[in-house]
Amino acid sequence: MVRVSQSKSAKVVGVLALQGAYQSHAKVLDTLDVGSQEVRTPQDLASIDALVMPGGESTTMSQLLESSELFEPINKLIHEGMPVFGTCAGMILLAKKIIDGRADQVSFAAIDIEVQRNAYGRQVDSFEADLEIEIFDDSFHALFIRAPRIVKADQTVETLAELNGDIVLAKQKNVLVASFHPELSPDSRIHELFIKEI
Repeated sequence: MVRVSQSKSAKVVGVLALQGAYQSHAKVLDTLDVGSQEVRTPQDLASIDALVMPGGESTTMSQLLESSELFEPINKLIHEGMPVFGTCAGMILLAKKIIDGRADQVSFAAIDIEVQRNAYGRQVDSFEADLEIEIFDDSFHALFIRAPRIVKADQTVETLAELNGDIVLAKQKNVLVASFHPELSPDSRIHELFIKEI
């Protein structure tokens, strides 16, 4: 499914649609008048300028990326500089190292961080928090659902927000990652931040 912005010169943001909360990201892009494309096959990548990797179940998404033959072409595009935004499970898939992941779980190693899956607990331990993000005038209300935790980040990774000493929003070159789910917030500023990179 393609949602096209009214502007003919607008860029198109792909949303990885194999599993997880991809529809919520597409809705946010719609509210920002940004064209979006659900990505399920390698052919879907031809029309996109950037990619959102949503939350979901990271091991399942890892398997689906390989079975759909999407892993290698996405990996190539990311390492060639295509902007990519990973939230929750998407952040895990973009991390250089996954702590307590499955042995067969693949990662794009696109941002120099180590992440721990489900670090804040199970679904019942989900919580909300107001984050102070330096580049925003006021706080961002974030939802953490079975959230991963960045346990280590290279000094070249830019920390954009922390929670109790943990990095929860970070950027390195063309890669933006969040431990939480900004697509579930009525506040679209983090998506706007990503779109500016395109």
